Amino acid sequence: MSQNQKQKTGRSLAGIAGIVAIATLISKLFGLIRQQAIAAAFGVGVVADAYNYAYAIPGFFLILLGGINGPFHSAIVSVLAKKPKSEAAPLVETVTTLVGGILLVLTAVLILLAGPFMDLIYPDLSPQVKSLAIQQLQIMAPMALLAGLIGVGFGTLNAADMYWLPSVSPLFSSITVIIGLGILALQLGKQVTTPEYAILGAQVLAWGTLSGAILQWLVQVIAQWRAGMGTLRLRFDLSRPGVKEVMQVMGPATLSSGMLQINLQTALFFASAIPSAAAALNYTVLLVQTPLGIISNMILVPFLPVFSKLAAPENWSDLKIRIRQGMILTAISMLPLSAIMVTLAFPIVRLVYERHAFNREASQLVASVLIASSSGMFFYLGRDVLVRVFYALGDGETPFRISIINIFLNAILDYLFVGIGPFGAPGLALATVVVNFTSMVALLWLLDRKLKGLNWQEWVIPILGLVASSVEAGGISWVVTQIYQQFLPTKTLFSQLCQLGLAAGAGLAVFFVLTSWLNIPEFEMFTAKIRQKFVK
Repeated sequence: MSQNQKQKTGRSLAGIAGIVAIATLISKLFGLIRQQAIAAAFGVGVVADAYNYAYAIPGFFLILLGGINGPFHSAIVSVLAKKPKSEAAPLVETVTTLVGGILLVLTAVLILLAGPFMDLIYPDLSPQVKSLAIQQLQIMAPMALLAGLIGVGFGTLNAADMYWLPSVSPLFSSITVIIGLGILALQLGKQVTTPEYAILGAQVLAWGTLSGAILQWLVQVIAQWRAGMGTLRLRFDLSRPGVKEVMQVMGPATLSSGMLQINLQTALFFASAIPSAAAALNYTVLLVQTPLGIISNMILVPFLPVFSKLAAPENWSDLKIRIRQGMILTAISMLPLSAIMVTLAFPIVRLVYERHAFNREASQLVASVLIASSSGMFFYLGRDVLVRVFYALGDGETPFRISIINIFLNAILDYLFVGIGPFGAPGLALATVVVNFTSMVALLWLLDRKLKGLNWQEWVIPILGLVASSVEAGGISWVVTQIYQQFLPTKTLFSQLCQLGLAAGAGLAVFFVLTSWLNIPEFEMFTAKIRQKFVK
């Protein structure tokens, strides 16, 4: 490959990553607005709580099967990339027919057995929450079918070099829920405490979510059709070349990806005994996952092909350098953000959610969960970086085994922290942080053995220095917040935004100054990337 070709490929990959990042940001912005609308309408009350329990089951499939980089998406892309375009449509139609048939049966089971499922998975729900959740689950059950179809559509469109629509399409679910809540507000106004409002509100959330999933699938089908990558035709040609290959990739990948979702279900099992815990966890997830998702794209997307190219034993010395770079960049981005979010959790929650039904008490509950959850952001992303290294080395078995162990560890910690412990809802988030920490340490230890040493002395001092700088950043943010609250009111949205901006800005400024004195090469890379993005 010539140098010009390499540069062209690099620019192409960078362009794709940019498209995905922008589309994902837009989608997450609408997701934030959706969460704000739900918070304003229902706070952390029974409707929001019931919705989160009901959504957990179909949402499990939507995230697992229908997400970008999910097993269906990855299987379709990996197989179609090796096939001529003329073979794409029959292959996609056959896989869609097979997957659709299996998930259609599952959808029927969810509708018919919604009540027993709720009793089995969430045994300690209050009668009112359980009743609403069963109704919502029956409405949203078809999302299990749609999840598989959306996942296949993601992969098909990406294989056809179409990235914008799949990445931005999740916003349809947010839009339909927002519209539904707007109509509900116009009809019922402030009658938020009546039983009729609770029942109708629960139905609006469920039907809005289902409508969004249908729209997401339909726009993909239309784009797929126009690209010549398959229609709604039913095909039962299971002997067609490529079908078996797709299913062989889908099976293990689905099982492996499902480990994280099983941990979520475990947390909700224990949350069912705590009023408003599910709603608090859901509001927190968006606040943590939004920066994590954006920053993980910035780190993982460029490093993945690099890890793969250096997987041969003769390149391991360079691979170790790249692993260190990935982990140090993760620390540079995650540690200060984590420290600032811990110290500013309450102002962040107030700014984003506190209005109408979402009151001060709700802010305190969600802020306590946010403190626990955001404390482990470095462990979450660091683990993801190391998992990708194992994949690049052709070893998917090790991360899978650790994921299985984590399921049992997570259940034990949930029981210790929440079942018999005093932590309540924050304990569920804390258990996840501990699991991610142990996963990262285990992966590092196994990678050290696999690569015959990772030169730990080159890691310890920089990371300890970054930890110290982050603690200072968090401390400064807290001091600025206290001074601001002492002299200025924080009742208006603008005042809260100013408080948060000043405190977070001061913390980040201190972190950058202190870290610049540490002479960490990766910090120079990080700041160079920022200058490259914003200084033309």
